Amino acid sequence: MSIPFDGIPLLDQVTMFKEMEDLGYSDLWSAESNGTDGFTPLALASQVVPTMHLGTAVIPAFTRGPGLMAMSVATLAELAPGRFSFGIGSSSNIIVDNWNSVPFDEPYRKVRDMVRFLKVALTGEKVDHVFDTFSVRGFRLARPLPVQPQILVGALRPGMLHLAAKEADGAVINWLSAEDVKQVVREIGPGKEVVARIFVCPSKDAELVRKLGRLAIAAYLNVPVYAAFHRWLGRTLELEPMWEAWEAGDRKGAARLIPDSVVDSLIVHGSPDKCREHILRYVENGVTVPIIGLLPFSIDTKTAISELAPRG
Repeated sequence: MSIPFDGIPLLDQVTMFKEMEDLGYSDLWSAESNGTDGFTPLALASQVVPTMHLGTAVIPAFTRGPGLMAMSVATLAELAPGRFSFGIGSSSNIIVDNWNSVPFDEPYRKVRDMVRFLKVALTGEKVDHVFDTFSVRGFRLARPLPVQPQILVGALRPGMLHLAAKEADGAVINWLSAEDVKQVVREIGPGKEVVARIFVCPSKDAELVRKLGRLAIAAYLNVPVYAAFHRWLGRTLELEPMWEAWEAGDRKGAARLIPDSVVDSLIVHGSPDKCREHILRYVENGVTVPIIGLLPFSIDTKTAISELAPRG
């Protein structure tokens, strides 16, 4: 499950984390954009759910310096030894440049350099190296880790997917259909972790889900990296009218131009059993860790968590 949940105070979610552990959920994953930071909710969870795996999907490579990034990752790994996965990605020009005033330059090289740095720094070795996108002089973690965390790369298109396969333990993927997973997995290759954030709304009100889902899809798929991703996936014909309207400044009109078929592919909705079956199709096509990103479209969060709990 993706945490934290919208509209519920963070401290009030401690009980929910415990209930999810009892319900059979295996993992809690956080993200980072403009809500909580990506580490604090997991630090909180690490102390109340001792059996659950924790992960970030994803932390931007640009918004922390290398040393601080290593310390943040190491702290979580120390709190949850052997059960923490660190997902790092380029994020987007919106989050990096517009919101954090950091130039969104050379995202592929930035992520690659951070992965290479962390793989050394987290072992406790001294790092004194000039990377392509930054330099580190004499950094050494004062608290080296006995158990190294898994490192994953947030990836959309072939370049980052190949980076995830070559230099990391796997990839984190996002905003794609179960059928799209096949295309992505071909680029990653065998033997790697494939973590997917899957947006889910267990509601039978298909009209409402499609209405609100269009707004969420338009907000994401007009970000340049996601637009390029869906062109690569083959959705140019379906989404070009939406992209043109958005570019012309017609945001509401753009959302209305997203076909039902696209919403139904990218957002899992329907009865809880139907949602569960749809999520399993992602797994059948190559996802090893399916993360539910709960969309609270006129549903009760706690009820949805209970209804979507794993079976068996």
